[in-house]
Amino acid sequence: MVISIVKGSMESGLECYLIDKFLAVDSLVFMVSALLSFSSIRTVRMEANLERWAEILFLLGLVSMTLITLVFAFEIV
Repeated sequence: MVISIVKGSMESGLECYLIDKFLAVDSLVFMVSALLSFSSIRTVRMEANLERWAEILFLLGLVSMTLITLVFAFEIV
């Protein structure tokens, strides 16, 4: 949804391209975090290790999404 807002509200340029790509990578980070979290529930072995990585990636995704949103909202780039 955010990618379509970026494409609709900004003129085509480097800023739009970069925000688009960063948001796509951010969605992949969230997906990997969700998969690791699910895997930690389903497996007994390596449970704590998978949970730790899932938490780290989830927080990384939140921080990067916040930074991307701030850049987009305040047109910092």
